[in-house]
Amino acid sequence: MFGHCNQRLTRRTFLTLATGTVVVAFARIGHAADKIKVAAVYVAPVEQQWNSRLHKALRAAAERGDIEYAFSESVAMTDEERVIREYADKGYQLIVADSFSNEEGFREMAKEYPQTKFLMASSFGPQGDNYAVFDNFIQDASYLTGMIAGGITKTGVIGMVGGYPIPEVNRLMNAFKAGVLETRPDAKFLVNFIGSWFDPPKAKEAAFAQIDADADVLYAERFGVTDAAQERGVLAIGNVIDTQPQYPKTMVASAIWNTEPMIDAAIAKVHDHTFTGESYEKYASLKAGGAELAPLGTFEGKLPADLVARVRKREDEIKSGAFEVQRDDSEVKPSS
Repeated sequence: MFGHCNQRLTRRTFLTLATGTVVVAFARIGHAADKIKVAAVYVAPVEQQWNSRLHKALRAAAERGDIEYAFSESVAMTDEERVIREYADKGYQLIVADSFSNEEGFREMAKEYPQTKFLMASSFGPQGDNYAVFDNFIQDASYLTGMIAGGITKTGVIGMVGGYPIPEVNRLMNAFKAGVLETRPDAKFLVNFIGSWFDPPKAKEAAFAQIDADADVLYAERFGVTDAAQERGVLAIGNVIDTQPQYPKTMVASAIWNTEPMIDAAIAKVHDHTFTGESYEKYASLKAGGAELAPLGTFEGKLPADLVARVRKREDEIKSGAFEVQRDDSEVKPSS
C-alpha cells in the first residue's frame, strides 16, 4: 500500500508510548445466531477524530443488529497486542484496530489466529487470507477543500499545521495543496508539524505564528488550529470530521471520512465467508461514499458563486472518473 516493509517513514516511527486505561463497552442487542462478533481496539479515546469515525460506523452496524460490538479505548500501545489477543481468544470474528506501533508484530500475531479476521489501519499492504488493511484515503475531498481555500484567500498565504509528516497526513495535505493551486496558482504555503497527535496548545501556537506571517486560511489537520483561527479572525479548513457547528464563523469546509462503506463491506465479507487480505482503499473514495465535502452550512451563499460552481464541477468529475486526484505520500514542504 505504501511500499515495502523496509520503509521507515511510517506512523509508528513517530508514535510515542502512552499509558491509558482500557474501557470496554458491549452492545446490548441480543445474540442472534447470524450476528457477527466485532471488536475494536483504540489507542486513543473514541472521541478522537480518527477513532470517532470508526466507532460511529461500528455503532450503527450494532444498532441495526448486524453485529455484536465491543471496544476498548485509550489502550496503551504496549498493551494493544494483548487486548487484541484477548478478543481473538474470546471468539470475536472481526477485529478492527491499527498496527502502526508494531506492524511486524501484529502480522505475526494474525498468523496465530487464522480463523479471526483483522481489519487493520496500516502503512503497508494486506497479508494472507485474514489480514486486510485500511487508511484514511480521503484525498479526493481534501483536494476540493483546497480549491475552496485557494478561492477565498486574500493574502495568498495558506497555513498548514499537521501532527507528523507521515503518509496518511502527507497525502491529505498534498491533495489540499494541489487543490489550492488549481484556484490560486501563486499561493504560498507555510507548513509546520507539531510532533504530536494531540497537543492543541502547541498546534494553536504554530497556527498563531503562521497568521503572523500573513496566512489568512489555515488547514487544521490537528485540534487547536481552528481555535487560533477563530481568535485571530481568519478562516479554517477541516480534516476527517466537521467542526463547523463548534466554529460556525471560522470553519469554512471540511474533508469528511465516512468509514461506513468500509466497515459494512468487511462485516458482509465475514458473514459471507469471503473476507480475505486486501486493501480497503477503494471504499474511501468520493465515488464510494467514503469521503465527502462537508456541507457549506453557515458559509452557504457566502462564497463566490463561480468558485462553488467550479468546486462542484470538479467534484462530479472526480466521482465519474474524469478527473483523478493524485496520491502523493511524500513529505509536505513549505513554499521556498
